[in-house]
Amino acid sequence: MVDLYPPTSPYDHGHLDTGDGNRVYYEQLGNPAGKPALNVHGGPGSGAPRKPTRAWDPEHYRVIRFDQRNCGRSTPHASDPAADMSLNTTQHLIDDMERLREHLGIERWLLNGGSWGSTLVLAYAQQHPERVSEMVIPAVTTTRRSEIDWLYRGVGRFCPEAWDRFRAGVPEGERDGDLTAAYARLMENPDRAVREKAAADWLTWEDAVVSGEPNGVPGMYSDRDADARIAFVRICAHFFSHGAWLEEGQLLRDAHRLAGIPAVLVHGRHDMGSPVRTAWELAKAWPDARLHIIEDSGHAGSDAMRQVTRAAIENFKHSSPTLRPRPS
Repeated sequence: MVDLYPPTSPYDHGHLDTGDGNRVYYEQLGNPAGKPALNVHGGPGSGAPRKPTRAWDPEHYRVIRFDQRNCGRSTPHASDPAADMSLNTTQHLIDDMERLREHLGIERWLLNGGSWGSTLVLAYAQQHPERVSEMVIPAVTTTRRSEIDWLYRGVGRFCPEAWDRFRAGVPEGERDGDLTAAYARLMENPDRAVREKAAADWLTWEDAVVSGEPNGVPGMYSDRDADARIAFVRICAHFFSHGAWLEEGQLLRDAHRLAGIPAVLVHGRHDMGSPVRTAWELAKAWPDARLHIIEDSGHAGSDAMRQVTRAAIENFKHSSPTLRPRPS
């Protein structure tokens, strides 16, 4: 088992001005001269962890964390109805990551991200492969519309009563259409009470999906303050109702752009919201990626899943792959 390191708190933090009214919060932990590693949070809209990191060797790694647009400590916050969601797309987030890399003077970095974070690191790496040294991806998703439809409709066959409540949260005339788009419209309502109820209904559904897994944690998604709940759901519904602005199957289709980047994929066999097939398809399309399927885990993870993820992080801390050219 990979031992946890002593808690490491940030040695540096700040806000990156994106030039369009957004300010992206970032922080650095570990060794300023260490191997750069970017930790990309899920959600979208959950924000980076607030607690010290313990999975990364503070002597060998320079860990960068950031809050994606409109969530966490980034401003403006999506709980404010005046925050302009048109300035928050997958491409905006990729550009923010690249702007942050340049701001910090980093040549290349290891990318680590799970769930929505896995989609974002894959999209970034396919645009900027020459800037990526390795990747560690637990809970693999590519945010295809088929994956979104499964999470917000298909998986309802396993928890029909919870899905019926989720469906009932939108106006009656919209219940047979795109539920993510219907919730996105509710999250733009000027009445905060409407937004709070929609956020509660959405998060209750997310909780129901994960609670049916091995190691499912009650309240995993809804256990956050009111503003964070509103921001999380507003951003999620915004991204998912637009298919994350990705062509269907784009990240699998363009996996060849990741050639030469060593990677470890870790996925729970019983992940209800993100079935293991996506991770399997990505591993088949990416020969440099090694997939570990964890038999006792779902999306919430497990000790075994965390052990494999930490082992990958540990194994990569000394590696220095050859600088690779950008593919055409």
